[in-house]
Amino acid sequence: MNGIIVIDKPAGPTSAEIVRQIKAGLGKHTRVGHLGTLDPFATGVLPILIGEATKLAPFLQEGEKEYTGLIRLGIETDTLDSTGPIARTAPVPQFDQPLLERVAGQFRGTIEQTPPIFSAIKRGGVPLYKLARRERQIEPPAPRRVTIKSLQLEKAGDDAISFCLVCSSGMYVRALARDIGNALNTAAHLFELRRTRSGAFSLSHARCFQDVIADLQRGEAPRPISMRAALAALPESVIDPALEKRIRQGDSRALDHVRRKNAGLFKVISRGELLALARSTSRSTAAIVRVFGANREEHR
Repeated sequence: MNGIIVIDKPAGPTSAEIVRQIKAGLGKHTRVGHLGTLDPFATGVLPILIGEATKLAPFLQEGEKEYTGLIRLGIETDTLDSTGPIARTAPVPQFDQPLLERVAGQFRGTIEQTPPIFSAIKRGGVPLYKLARRERQIEPPAPRRVTIKSLQLEKAGDDAISFCLVCSSGMYVRALARDIGNALNTAAHLFELRRTRSGAFSLSHARCFQDVIADLQRGEAPRPISMRAALAALPESVIDPALEKRIRQGDSRALDHVRRKNAGLFKVISRGELLALARSTSRSTAAIVRVFGANREEHR
């Protein structure tokens, strides 16, 4: 099987555990991966890449992410979410909707964000969350640039804020919750988080994780989104199957006279399936970027 299954991840298991259980159901020789880690307490869209689709990760992981959630004010935890012990507390000032709109405006656009200490960022080859568990004081990670395309904040009680967020890949929503608390002169942590979209994949594509596992236990393979469909935003060129062998061998000259609409990255289609990704180097030439194995993928 080659393709993408979009899981509606439940709260509790890690993203790696979701992958492990699906891999166990498909067979140990099946390659399985995921796009965009979700913290264990978070729910929502988790695209699972299967077989040859695991090669698509570099082309899919940079897509926008969309979230909804709840920020709790007055308490900051060491993990910046509801699972960690209390690190500090602060009084919660009165706030209204106009103030929240002004605060949201501070974060829209491209900003510098300091990632959480409890994160998978590595220092000396060791993830920071492991260092943080061993040591009381560690240097925070260097700030990084992230982009917030859209942010709406709504008052959800005297000490809570609900939010809707559209952001770039690499954004730490836990860190955003911390920073919103600081902007309101209080402490804060991320209490709830649900990802509603990851790139081109949304909740409308997602299946309940438990249902997918139940299907696998019955020997019923889930129907994936095809690799071709997963890259629907990319232009494509359909080739004569006679050129397929040359492309599989990495011969970019086989693409010299293939008709394509735009410069840049494009899909190469043969027999209705994704054969390769290539990039135009001039009007008449292109270079093969990635070749995919013979597909037996389901089409949606």
